Amino acid sequence: MRGTRRTTHRSLRPTRAAAAGDRRTSVSRPRLFGPERGDSSLVGLAAGQVVLGPVSDARGRRRLLLAGSGMFSALSLVCALAPSIAVFGIARLLQGIAGSAGLVIGRAVVSDRFTGTHAARRLSTLSVIGMTAPVLAPVAGGLVLGVASWRLVFEVLALTGLLLLAAVWAWVPESLPVERRRSGDLRSVLAATVGLLRRRELVGHLLVMGCGLGALFAYITGSPFVFQSIYGLSPAGCSLVFAANAANAANAVGTVVAGAAFGRLAGHVRLNSLLVMGVALTMASTITLVALLAVGISTFPATWACFFGLAFGFGTVLPASTTIILAVGSDAPGAASGMLGGAQFLLGAAAAPLPGVSGGTTAMSTAVAVLGFVLFSAVALITLARPWQGHGEPVGPVGNR
Repeated sequence: MRGTRRTTHRSLRPTRAAAAGDRRTSVSRPRLFGPERGDSSLVGLAAGQVVLGPVSDARGRRRLLLAGSGMFSALSLVCALAPSIAVFGIARLLQGIAGSAGLVIGRAVVSDRFTGTHAARRLSTLSVIGMTAPVLAPVAGGLVLGVASWRLVFEVLALTGLLLLAAVWAWVPESLPVERRRSGDLRSVLAATVGLLRRRELVGHLLVMGCGLGALFAYITGSPFVFQSIYGLSPAGCSLVFAANAANAANAVGTVVAGAAFGRLAGHVRLNSLLVMGVALTMASTITLVALLAVGISTFPATWACFFGLAFGFGTVLPASTTIILAVGSDAPGAASGMLGGAQFLLGAAAAPLPGVSGGTTAMSTAVAVLGFVLFSAVALITLARPWQGHGEPVGPVGNR
């Protein structure tokens, strides 16, 4: 469920050329596709999480998950049949909002049912899925396009939405009983988000995680240009897609390995200590890369190794910060999850174009953009999150609620 929501816009990357060849409508402009091009579904994913998270604290999780899955499927079909760019853009925005239910409520369900180490390990699994899906999605999109037009991508997403709807109906019971729901009207429910933002430590952890993801987004959007143009991973034509996937392999492998390691260490090492180690690794990897490039050492193995270190470090930061944020905001887990998702997409979208903002994407411009966000993450960790104070650490017995 979580992976499919993140996959939606990523799976469209290979469809640009195919869309240009579809003459039945005017939906052929490649600028509609991809986070670096302002895909309206990303706006929906960010805004939807901020709103649906606190709403689920008052209305429950299951009904919103069912509605989100059903609407995601229906709106994917609208995208597939869109007669114009205007209809397509609106449908993508609404599709993002519907898809955001799976992201924000998935984390809240874990928070409802588990605490402490048990929650940390399950949130680590969600993090691994969420970071791996965007790497695998272009491959899946390319396979679909091998047999039909770009419209089939949305038809496949519509079918996936129906499968998710059936899975939620069969296997996801309501995790937030009526007696634990927030009372009051919608305005008071949304006010819970404002209340959480007054907590210094929660804002700090949001910035640590969001800036860390911003660094990863800058890497993801800049690395294909670097590996293709500078290191020659893509000699020509159709190899471009393979090169992009090869560049992002460091991201997938690094986050998966880090997520597995985090799951094993959680319960034996303090969450805040794991968070500090993750931030330290991202800093060390990025500073090393900038230093190597500054003295003229620019090789594929060195650059890839540094980016692997970045991905591995963030693979530790994401589950640690997510667990701490949901623990600090445990009185309104849906709202806390919504702010977490909003921060991810807001800072990620801000970081995506930065490697090429000076007019050309280079190894140094990508490394500097990544380093900027890593440093912001470290500053937020020290000044606001203050890990030595132990916010979000398990207290007393932990396990199932």
